[in-house]
Amino acid sequence: MPHPTLGHPPRDLTAGFPAAAERVRADRVRLAERAFEAAVRKDPSFAERYDETGQRRLLRDTESYLERVALSIAGDDPFWTREWAEWVVPVFRRRRVKMDDLVTISEGLRETLPSVLSPEERSPADEALDAAIGVFRWNRRLGGDRRRHPLLDAIYKGA
Repeated sequence: MPHPTLGHPPRDLTAGFPAAAERVRADRVRLAERAFEAAVRKDPSFAERYDETGQRRLLRDTESYLERVALSIAGDDPFWTREWAEWVVPVFRRRRVKMDDLVTISEGLRETLPSVLSPEERSPADEALDAAIGVFRWNRRLGGDRRRHPLLDAIYKGA
């Protein structure tokens, strides 16, 4: 891993597609809205789980997610998105957002990004989204994030 204090050069944000990253940044509000709509289409209970304030927070967080995806596109390095995903997991846990919902939002971003990216520019975006999804799925294994099987739920309750 390049680290300047260890004598390595810093990460290059011009190694990938900086122009594509600027297009993503310019359209990030619209892209976040469309990704959120795609997430609601994919999982209709998504809108029911969160009140209006929770939905606005998720929309705002999706915009910052897109900023990190743009950095990954510019540098052709999924590091930026993967690290963001690691940082925000505790915040989302505190707000009781399930990791599966973040995976659903990530898949919504995957659907909406082709509107501003060419096929060759989508490759670093897909890698970045895959890295973030991997982090979210890894953290999903903590208790309380998924519904248990009804039979196991009955056994553990002692019913």
